[in-house]
Amino acid sequence: MKKFEIGDKVSVLDEAVDGVVIEVKNNEITIETNDKFVMTYFVNELVKINNSNELNNFNKTEALLKRNNDAQLSRKQLELQKKLEKVEKGIPEFDLHIEKLVKNKSGLSNFDILTIQLDTAKRHVEFAIKNRIPKIVFIHGVGEGILKAELDFMLKRYEQISFQDGNYQKYGLGATEVFFKQNVR
Repeated sequence: MKKFEIGDKVSVLDEAVDGVVIEVKNNEITIETNDKFVMTYFVNELVKINNSNELNNFNKTEALLKRNNDAQLSRKQLELQKKLEKVEKGIPEFDLHIEKLVKNKSGLSNFDILTIQLDTAKRHVEFAIKNRIPKIVFIHGVGEGILKAELDFMLKRYEQISFQDGNYQKYGLGATEVFFKQNVR
């Protein structure tokens, strides 16, 4: 069993969450995230980070495989996942969460927020078409599904685009992959 101590820097395996251990109770670890939220996880959901280089070299797919003693992923699936990760490293990802798009969202109505998010997505789509980029990913989160529905509606207007839900292992249900057909004029 992994040993965690108060003050250890950790990363959550299935989420993009990092933090510092503030409490250890049996196999439950309470952390304060970098965003100052207090969250509790089981020992097998966390990995220790000793320094920033270790985080950069950390491969969540391998850690997940090690965590699952019954090895749900076969070696071939792991190799395929590694190849997919290498291929997808160069694919542009655009986070449409409003916090990533504006410095201060106070005073913005829901309509204003949605308009900013969709305008940003449209700009990225137009840029990808113009520059013949084969694929981009929009990270929209799950929420109530309004942004995803509006994004789908916008993308359907383009003949040269096909799209689908993003890679579930990587994004959960919170992303859309957009493919650009290159030979359509």
